[in-house]
Amino acid sequence: MEDLLRPIYQERASQSNTQGILMIEKKNPVSPNTDKFDVILFMVVKELDESLYVKHYELLQKKAALYIASEQQLEEWITLGTNRRVIDWIINGKVLFDRNEFIYALRGKLLDFPLEDRKLKIGLEFAKLIRRYLEGKDFFDSKHYIDAYNHIVHSLHHLARLAVIDHGFHPEITVWNQVKKIEPEIYKLYEELIQGDEPIDKRLELLFLANEFMIYSRTRTGAKHLIEVLMEKEEAWSYNEMLHHPKLQKYSVDLSVLVEYLVEKGFLEVEKKQTKGNGVFHRLYQVVPEK
Repeated sequence: MEDLLRPIYQERASQSNTQGILMIEKKNPVSPNTDKFDVILFMVVKELDESLYVKHYELLQKKAALYIASEQQLEEWITLGTNRRVIDWIINGKVLFDRNEFIYALRGKLLDFPLEDRKLKIGLEFAKLIRRYLEGKDFFDSKHYIDAYNHIVHSLHHLARLAVIDHGFHPEITVWNQVKKIEPEIYKLYEELIQGDEPIDKRLELLFLANEFMIYSRTRTGAKHLIEVLMEKEEAWSYNEMLHHPKLQKYSVDLSVLVEYLVEKGFLEVEKKQTKGNGVFHRLYQVVPEK
């Protein structure tokens, strides 16, 4: 197969913009990891007009796909976890071209998973976990049990991913296999939700209570990245300053719910600043020192 694909990638490999090329072959008859294609060529380039370029081929009754992604897009996928299979591609794919050992350095970084990268990913997962939990709780309180079920499943996924990252691993597509070995109590919660014999409202009630406890017990770990950034200056922060800080921009819409949760739990305190309006104050935020 590699020989057949060589004309497709060889010309691009000679271009100075190309950083590395990987080949990923289908392992199973139904293979979502390759979108059911027989083989994927994954190419990383320094810059690309589009964030992602995809082209499909057919050769000798086999299907192949070429994916070209910019370094910026790749970094976003890895940090935000929005394309988890790309981690598998980088770690397990066959290297066809590697300029200045770009792919091997990237592979090493993924396997080592440096502490600073872990803290950011934990923070992002924790913020998403809180949002899903609160939205699900609101549906549950309103007796919309199916919607509540959907949100608690997603919150458990974020909790599972957070646990895997905290143990120094990247969450894989088969995250529940990882969690079963790493933190079986989270896996047990998931089993109780999807396999329990009790009525759905009773299962949800127990899960929300357990989830609330698990979220709170992980708050200091989950908020570590945000708190460390906020402690970089002594003055209180406006929300807009946080939202546009380079180290916090990836939190996006989930930053607000994380900040309010940390205020509620006593990790952040609100400082009121008088505006021109009578009785109207700006809300500023500051880290509460550990006791």
